[in-house]
Amino acid sequence: MILEVRGLSKRFGGIQALDRIDLGIGPGELVGLIGPNGSGKTTLFNVITGIYRPDGGQVLLEESDISGKPPHRINRLGIARTFQNIRLFRNLSVLDNVRVAYHRHIGYGPLAALSRGGAFVRGERELRDRAEELLSIVHLADRREEMAENLAYGAQRRLEIARALASGPKVLLLDEPAAGMNPIEVARLREFLFRIRERFRLTVLLIDHQMSLVMSLCERVIVMDFGQVIAKGTPGEIRVNPAVVEAYLGDVASAPAPEG
Repeated sequence: MILEVRGLSKRFGGIQALDRIDLGIGPGELVGLIGPNGSGKTTLFNVITGIYRPDGGQVLLEESDISGKPPHRINRLGIARTFQNIRLFRNLSVLDNVRVAYHRHIGYGPLAALSRGGAFVRGERELRDRAEELLSIVHLADRREEMAENLAYGAQRRLEIARALASGPKVLLLDEPAAGMNPIEVARLREFLFRIRERFRLTVLLIDHQMSLVMSLCERVIVMDFGQVIAKGTPGEIRVNPAVVEAYLGDVASAPAPEG
């Protein structure tokens, strides 16, 4: 497993948000994480990425315990994420939003930055070239100089994913990337996620309420309810699992069929 959670627990006062969660994701997998609102999905993301410290259990990345490490350390180790509510530097350009994430890879030190010498110039040129290449991949190269706040909603989502990719992750956590999208945008997002998974050889864990996206995109689906994992399986297995139907999907006959 590239990412493994063992007995993970998190409590907020009298609420048990995560109750001894166990799950594992293999290298290159694209896994969906679904469940009703309040089931603990985003809390799980927040514990994995160091925003919250767990009350018990472990988070392992490539068999190394990263439980409770600060978010910037976890990002450097290879986990990047997006958020349910888009978090961009809205008053920076599209290009600078990506360059910010690339700056942890700079090859010059503080003195070179102050002197603006050759190492600084070469490093900044390389950062710009890499950022522009990534913007081309997410089809935002022609918008590089625009302010991020001026992008349409779907383009802002792509920019947020591009910024996450700029940190060079092994594992990408996506928190409701299709939220607020219409069916055409969701279809485009599905193809986009397929492409970046293959191009960057990523492992992806995806939270979303768009069942058409989850069932057609993910190879496996994990279902949470009341802070616990209640089911794991293929999209076809999850669609007809009685516990899942009761907790989340409603009537089996109305549950969306897997696509593709």
